Amino acid sequence: MTTPQTMTAAASGTWRLGDLTVNRIGFGAMRLTQNGEAFATDAAPSDRDRAISVLRRAVELGVNHIDTAAFYFSRLRSANELINRALAPYPDDLVITTKVGPGRDLSGRWLPHATPGQLRGQVEENLRQLGRDHLDVVNLRIVGTDSIAERFAALARLRDAGLIRHLGLSNVTPEHLAEAQAIAPVVCVQNQYGIGVRPDQDGFVRACGEQGIAFVPFYAIAGAGREAGASGAEGDAVLAVAQAHGASAAQVRLAWTLHRGPHVLAIPGTGNPDHLAANVAAGTLRLSEDELAALDSLHRGGA
Repeated sequence: MTTPQTMTAAASGTWRLGDLTVNRIGFGAMRLTQNGEAFATDAAPSDRDRAISVLRRAVELGVNHIDTAAFYFSRLRSANELINRALAPYPDDLVITTKVGPGRDLSGRWLPHATPGQLRGQVEENLRQLGRDHLDVVNLRIVGTDSIAERFAALARLRDAGLIRHLGLSNVTPEHLAEAQAIAPVVCVQNQYGIGVRPDQDGFVRACGEQGIAFVPFYAIAGAGREAGASGAEGDAVLAVAQAHGASAAQVRLAWTLHRGPHVLAIPGTGNPDHLAANVAAGTLRLSEDELAALDSLHRGGA
């Protein structure tokens, strides 16, 4: 699969996050801050100039949806600071989505998730780092199955105060979504999902589409490798589709997620400009019914 310089994220189609229109191929900022496994406390910091150039190139390639968080940082790098440095003053059509709930101390160690009363501080820290007077989309990221009502209501109050434009959820169940929707509108759900990863999410993905809610898979390329990245081991079905299209396995994985519905968005992250161009080009990859059936079989088998 070729990746000509004229190929842009617009070819992937669009979806609306509330009143904000984004191209379905976006960019995840998690891997910008360091080399090696994300969140590893001993990883070497990324090259700052290269990270800034990747962000600027992403926008040149039509990416107008960037996913970030204040807890995306390494010893010398902050994803939000890099975004601010690279892209401010921000293009009018750029949508920056961030997450609150988790936190890390200066050494990089994870802290207990924020209480309802602590969420405002996390929102304000994202505002400060990004240099914004409001946040486009804020996802409440959670762990576990406990009620999210108090925390989501706290974010809804910040939305009413004008600090947040739209609300989303991350790492949640259908029950969490229903609980949140009883409080305020939800524009997106961000959960782990990909070929062979969380096939139990298939129904949730469809349900989000039926409700007009974006479903945003994370680790769509890395799969079970999560923060460590893709393992390089691929099933025969992925390799066969890749060979037929002259594409990479990563491009096939991204294309498969986009084929799950027009409401499914992709946020692949990279600090490599070549990988960036390839990820954007994956938005043009059209899979046949037979290819989708083979990949779906692999998905359901958990491989």
